[in-house]
Amino acid sequence: MTTTTMIDTDTARLLAGQLIEFLETGEVADGLFAPDVFCDFTPPEWRLQAQGLGGTVAIRKAGHPSKGRVPQARLDVTERGFVLEVEEIWDGDDGEWYCRELIRADVTDSSVSAISVYCTGDWSPAQRARHSAEVTLLRP
Repeated sequence: MTTTTMIDTDTARLLAGQLIEFLETGEVADGLFAPDVFCDFTPPEWRLQAQGLGGTVAIRKAGHPSKGRVPQARLDVTERGFVLEVEEIWDGDDGEWYCRELIRADVTDSSVSAISVYCTGDWSPAQRARHSAEVTLLRP
């Protein structure tokens, strides 16, 4: 039986770094996810779930099949895991795409055992240009 206990900051940082690497490359580091990880993914106006490593990776690759980068991330350690806020950028056929995600991860036995992802949706180059022309952000 596995137990959920308060994780330390070093474990949270390690797992968050591995999660960012997974977002950028599509490759899963050994031990990042528990074999029976539960994924609850919420893009705009939809919701998908998967149980197990294969299903979790499949949800990611269906939505973002190409490699990208995470230029900004914020990590907050919680009692049961961590919350990670990220911005992602990747290349599509028509230019750079963008999204923002808030990821809540539960950690059990030093692996992510459950993950909830809330995504803004994928912004095309045209949407990014429109947003840039119409909105001045106060903070990046």
